[in-house]
Amino acid sequence: MMTDPIADMLTQIRNAASVRKPKVSLASSNIKLRVAELLQSEGYLSVVRETSEGVKKSLELEVRFLPNGTTPVLKGIRSISKPGQRTYTGFDSIPRVRSGLGISILSTSKGVVTDREARKLKVGGEILCTVW
Repeated sequence: MMTDPIADMLTQIRNAASVRKPKVSLASSNIKLRVAELLQSEGYLSVVRETSEGVKKSLELEVRFLPNGTTPVLKGIRSISKPGQRTYTGFDSIPRVRSGLGISILSTSKGVVTDREARKLKVGGEILCTVW
């Protein structure tokens, strides 16, 4: 039984990038799909595809690599909010990741958004993860 599906997803992406495995397949959910779409829009993933076999849905992700083909674009990904210790923040105190070179992904009342979008919308929420 998984107690933290977001952290499990991030670990699978991190492990795939570290061993230069281009594809990751995992069980799908709405929040995992939205986090993956944000990672794709920020350029860390190249393809996000949701497939279904009957009732079971899965998420297929492709990690993006630099033009040399061996170095992943994703340098680090860390889960911030955990089931035992949720981390919430207001829009005015959202932390900057690597001086603005990375992103934070937040779950807000406006949906799952990046830190820049949350500041623009002036909403705070739960910090799910940071990516650089």
